[in-house]
Amino acid sequence: MNKENIIYGLRPVIEAINSGQEIEKLFIQSGLRGELYFKLISLARKMAIPFQPVPISKLNRLTSKNHQGVVAYISPIIYQSVENLIPLIYEQGQTPLLLILDRITDVRNFGAIVRTAECAGVHAIVIPSKGSALIHADAIKTSAGALYKIPVCRSRDLYKTILFLRNSGVQIIAGTEKSDLFYHEPDYSNPTAIILGSESDGISEDFLRLADKKVKIPLFGEIESLNVSVAAGIIMYEAVKQRTLHA
Repeated sequence: MNKENIIYGLRPVIEAINSGQEIEKLFIQSGLRGELYFKLISLARKMAIPFQPVPISKLNRLTSKNHQGVVAYISPIIYQSVENLIPLIYEQGQTPLLLILDRITDVRNFGAIVRTAECAGVHAIVIPSKGSALIHADAIKTSAGALYKIPVCRSRDLYKTILFLRNSGVQIIAGTEKSDLFYHEPDYSNPTAIILGSESDGISEDFLRLADKKVKIPLFGEIESLNVSVAAGIIMYEAVKQRTLHA
């Protein structure tokens, strides 16, 4: 990651957060204590900024400067609020189409999904504040710049966000092999959020239980699953096809 995209030191990081600077992630020295430390932790929790305790050796690898036990990555994008976006989409007379990514950690997969989503006219990408790929130069490059064009919403509590979407009239369609319904069978012309899970273990069970429909993509070869970015493209463009036909 570009060294120009980091800030360090307790006061500089606190001031950056208070000034509205988007922070991608905080690394904090394990065992750090003190008034400024607790102020920083409180701010990070309030602003849903993901933070991780790490040994001082990791911080020393990130910067040779006097980091005071704190290094932060600056986000290259401004995160949006899905609670604000949904009413706007409806007010503009559009039918929401969103993508929820549950713990997609591979930067290349993440970037490829965002690129396809932008091409498909998806209104927003929703990601958890923890357990998601970092958005940095590599992610921007892999997305072909799409991360600058499509709203990304970072959720502190993805479960509550999904409930909010359901209460806003948005159907939740989960892409999972744990289904007898094929991906082309639901009606995507309705307000829809497509949820896709991590490369290793799929969608969290709690989120699967919230889904209105679970869909699978048929597989005829010996390999048991598709790459998540490919699966995302297949399902998103089914939605595009149906919405084009209903237009």
